[in-house]
Amino acid sequence: MTLLRPPTLLHELPLQAALRTPHAIALVEGAQQIDYATLATRIEALAGGLLARGLARGERVAIWMEKRSELVCSVFASSLAGAVFVPINPQLKPAQVAHILQDCGVSLLITTTARLPLLAPVLADCPALREALCVDAADGSWAALQAAGTGQPPRIIDADLACIFYTSGSTGRPKGVMVSQRNLVVGAQSVASYLDNRADDCLLAALPLSFDAGFSQLTTAFAVGARVVLLNYLMPRDVLNAMAREQVTGLTAVPPLWMQLATLNWPEAASQSLRYFASTGGRMPIPTLQALRERVPAAKPFLMYGLTEAFRATYLPPEEAARRPDSIGRAIPNTEVLVLREDGSECAVDEPGELVQRGALVTLGYWNDAAKTAERYRPLPLRAGQTQAEIAVFSGDTVRRDAEGFLYFIGRRDEMIKTSGYRVSPTEVEEACHATGLVAEVAALGVEHPALGQAIVLVACPASGRDCTAASLLAALRTQLPGWMLPAHIELCSTALPRNPNGKIDRVQLAQSFAGLFSAAAPH
Repeated sequence: MTLLRPPTLLHELPLQAALRTPHAIALVEGAQQIDYATLATRIEALAGGLLARGLARGERVAIWMEKRSELVCSVFASSLAGAVFVPINPQLKPAQVAHILQDCGVSLLITTTARLPLLAPVLADCPALREALCVDAADGSWAALQAAGTGQPPRIIDADLACIFYTSGSTGRPKGVMVSQRNLVVGAQSVASYLDNRADDCLLAALPLSFDAGFSQLTTAFAVGARVVLLNYLMPRDVLNAMAREQVTGLTAVPPLWMQLATLNWPEAASQSLRYFASTGGRMPIPTLQALRERVPAAKPFLMYGLTEAFRATYLPPEEAARRPDSIGRAIPNTEVLVLREDGSECAVDEPGELVQRGALVTLGYWNDAAKTAERYRPLPLRAGQTQAEIAVFSGDTVRRDAEGFLYFIGRRDEMIKTSGYRVSPTEVEEACHATGLVAEVAALGVEHPALGQAIVLVACPASGRDCTAASLLAALRTQLPGWMLPAHIELCSTALPRNPNGKIDRVQLAQSFAGLFSAAAPH
């Protein structure tokens, strides 16, 4: 009997699972079930086809489509071929997709026949793009690609770049977080260990696979040989129906979805199989947590905190959820979380400081942006026995640690807006507003909202001579931005926006003036 070594590369997760349990179901896509042996065959065939087509080591492969088995195969085949995959949120607009293609010099785009024509006006601005492939092309080219050849994969190691997750920064357009093979595999093993994932689990992939927490549903499941259900849902009820139909044992979602699910009547079949539910991407309101625990009392709640730059930082053990539901918990396995002062020294108990993460999950920095990398990825003070400083991720979030070692989130140190589980750059929203030609100046703010975490509020001065109303501005933005980046409230001003002593728009003053705007809003 051949003993498998522990996986160190991303594609080894499903390939080794196929060797252990070839007939176990790996993916469920609608009525289709794909076992691990079939998945492994498709991954290896696609990797061979990509190599035969001339894909070189380290080239970027962008994948833009809804959740489907071809997306999963494309990701793991890119890894096997030594390329770098770039998953793109299917809700992004063409201009946003084009920015990602341009920013990291994508060579190959894998998408669908419905999506590719949407990019026609912008593809000319992507000079590095050699080819676009459609997984559902009527000419059979996708199947032919998988039968095209058996190119020899290059040798890669766990320190190599595996993928680029795009996330919004505090200013400007989304930036690419460079994630290594090691980051992805160690992250999968760490999360699977504290969630106690096992081969008989069924995980529902409800989050976008372009989101690190969404992608984690694949990696944690494949690490233990479990089953993943791919779901593209329209309504929260669709999630419950899928849970009942597939006997889901684990679901990870963002607080806004949990808030919606908590208001619904759960089918008995949806609750009876659920072993755990996990929340990430923001703080889950305590009433929502209580409602979920009443609906599924046998399921363990896991409250998690993390950032794309280091995947996952903390989780609150389920047994602590009743005692300290406002805590983000302690560091996940194989990670250390520090609370530091400005000078790099550790904070005392209950003293606010910046959350700093060290360990195997710290990613490689931002793609082609040394300046922003230097701001977020910085050396820690030398410890006893160290001769070289270790690079850690400085989160920009303020937290405190209690006497028992549990962490509590206080607030963000930058101007990021965290809404519906997404991090939104105010500058990107403002740029879209300016592009309409309807405004002279504008500020996008994050205002506390009981259902969304934060809601986006726009304060704008109409451009001279333009008939700008809140309705017309919102209509124009709908053509440029996905739903989660649209403002929940637009305030038009007849005078210039307030300035601080540096001449910049005084966002603090503006945010304070809207602080109670959504206090009476109800979850929906």
